[in-house]
Amino acid sequence: MNADKRTFYWIPYVLWIVLFVVAPIVLVVYYSLFDINGQFTFANYRNFFTPIYLSMTLSSFWYAFLITFFCLVIAYPAAYVITKFKYKQLLLLLIILPSWVNLLLKAYAFLGIFSTYGAANRLLEGIGIGSKQLLFTDFSFIFVSVYIFIPFMILPIFNALDKLNPALVYASRDLGASAWITFRKVIFPLTSSGVKAGIQAVFIPSLSLFMITRLIAGNQVITLGTAIEQHFLVTQDWGMGATIAVFLILIMVIMMILTGTRKKGVL
Repeated sequence: MNADKRTFYWIPYVLWIVLFVVAPIVLVVYYSLFDINGQFTFANYRNFFTPIYLSMTLSSFWYAFLITFFCLVIAYPAAYVITKFKYKQLLLLLIILPSWVNLLLKAYAFLGIFSTYGAANRLLEGIGIGSKQLLFTDFSFIFVSVYIFIPFMILPIFNALDKLNPALVYASRDLGASAWITFRKVIFPLTSSGVKAGIQAVFIPSLSLFMITRLIAGNQVITLGTAIEQHFLVTQDWGMGATIAVFLILIMVIMMILTGTRKKGVL
């Protein structure tokens, strides 16, 4: 009876995985095997390894790396400070709250902030630097992307730091270790699972950004996500768009494997 119940409970889960995970991936792979004229071909996969698409892939990795790096540099100290406050749950909620706002609304808000007569340029003029072209630049793209993704980096790191046993830190300091050695040898290794989870939550979606590249970067920044959007909606070359999506999925899987938490056996 218990086995029957377990089987029954597995049915919704399996259906969900098949309909919303396996089926879309199969469809993407299927469309990748056809050219723009609907003819079966492997040419799309050959075309992906041409300089233009390889350059686009490297560009996507570079921007995703920068976004993840800045998120990590800001998020780790921020999460550490939050754990020291009495009302840390409230502070964490205030950080996560902007992620509930629609992404498109936030993008349009930054269009106004970074515009020629926006708040950012008014601030620069106020401190004597003068008006600058902030929109449609790498700076604006990375800044907005970091703002959008940083809550997803802070949350797992905060959870890891909050669960850290403070007695281990006190013991390290009592044994004569400096603050830096304590952080490098005790705090960071014990919270690396949170860092890895944060990297996954930021790096993987950063590879496929397309809305921000269009609105904030003005298509000056080209990523794999931008290329997929262009092939599906502009050139109508679904085969090439699906092929890029296949490689993007493979990259995401590899990234998840590399940053996954491995359990070590106990001797």
